[in-house]
Amino acid sequence: MAAEAAVAVVTGGSRGIGRGIALAVARLGHTVVVNYRSDERSAAETCRQALEQGAAAAVAIRADVADLDDGRRLVAESLAVAGRIDLWVNNAGVAPETRVDLLETTPASWDRLLGINLRGPFFLTQAVARAMIDQRGGGVASSPQIVFITSVSSRSASVNRGEYCVSKAGLSMVAQLFAARLAGQGIRVHEIRPGLIETDMTLPARQAYEQRIREGLVPLARWGTPDDVGRAVAAIASDTLAYSTGTVIDVDGGLGLRIL
Repeated sequence: MAAEAAVAVVTGGSRGIGRGIALAVARLGHTVVVNYRSDERSAAETCRQALEQGAAAAVAIRADVADLDDGRRLVAESLAVAGRIDLWVNNAGVAPETRVDLLETTPASWDRLLGINLRGPFFLTQAVARAMIDQRGGGVASSPQIVFITSVSSRSASVNRGEYCVSKAGLSMVAQLFAARLAGQGIRVHEIRPGLIETDMTLPARQAYEQRIREGLVPLARWGTPDDVGRAVAAIASDTLAYSTGTVIDVDGGLGLRIL
């Protein structure tokens, strides 16, 4: 599927925030590569069909981004199928399987979260960056961009999911590091920090957060949606931020505001 249109790759793109991002950049006319894990094949196919119904070219590629070999294969297959990469969105991530007090956090949960949410994206972005540098040298995709989807948890402590907070705080620094390293190569890097977004991942805590939202936790007084995050990525993809790199965009309904 060699494509002259700009190409976006969205890791974890089959559902939740990733699907919202895929749909939003597809509306810009991008060809979209939807990455998914083996247990998400059905969701990925549904997403691909939705993209194509909206007249966007789309392909689904299975890869576990926590596996470094799989990650490198994802980059190579994306280039082979779509011909170029203009936008890479590091979205794939997981929450703890069980929320527990910080004093009960297990090494197994820590290793799982850090492997998927931090180690995988770091080395995957390393591979993507090299490919983008080669593209620019060859006159293809002259202004590629990389987006990291982190979380308000990168700056807000949740003592019942400490490993998640650490993974997202680390990913925020990864975004800054790559922004600094790649600016000279003409590759811009951005970070988007979603707040409380209504997805399967937040479902276990839905009731508790509903109450807190009613009590004023979120100034805009509602849950965020995957489309809210998708629109922020689409703004980046449309080159609205042409003179920005290392940018942090909060999509949190004002959750991070300091209000007296």
